[in-house]
Amino acid sequence: MVNEEKTMKSERIYEGKIINLRIDTVELPEKKYSKREIVEHPGGVGIVTITNDNDLILVNQYRKSIDKNIIEIPAGKLEVNEEPRETAIRELKEETGYEANNFEYLFEFYTSPGYTNEKVYLFLATDLVEGEQKLDEGEYCEVVKYNIDELINMIHIGKIVDSKTIIGIHAAKDYIQKKS
Repeated sequence: MVNEEKTMKSERIYEGKIINLRIDTVELPEKKYSKREIVEHPGGVGIVTITNDNDLILVNQYRKSIDKNIIEIPAGKLEVNEEPRETAIRELKEETGYEANNFEYLFEFYTSPGYTNEKVYLFLATDLVEGEQKLDEGEYCEVVKYNIDELINMIHIGKIVDSKTIIGIHAAKDYIQKKS
């Protein structure tokens, strides 16, 4: 049985540069009511970047929310009136310096639909041309390169903990296996 929740009231309690927070009062089955805290996010992209040698280009960067450096696929937030493909092309160049002659949409997914509407559009970048990073002001990341077997192992031993990156690495593994 699928139950829907009817929104009775919605109140935005915070508006920020990246996210907004709202509280919805919803009607549940049997006329019961509850509150839902919703993080509104404009969405983002992740780029699975594969070299001709089947290595993946990633970035190592500090994330304040978890207070540590982590390894991630290149990624970024959608800007107003920007298509996901445009965002992906821009973010790949900014974060890694690479440009791709082949840019392919893979799929999209919600990061954590229990409390946010954030959607990530995943792209595959191949046939790469190396260049210089064009980081945003206040953005710092190191470009790193790993082969797919190293990355799968890093997932299993807890060195890669970012969900979009784990999803992207598994998509890369599928792509590399199909290509072989």
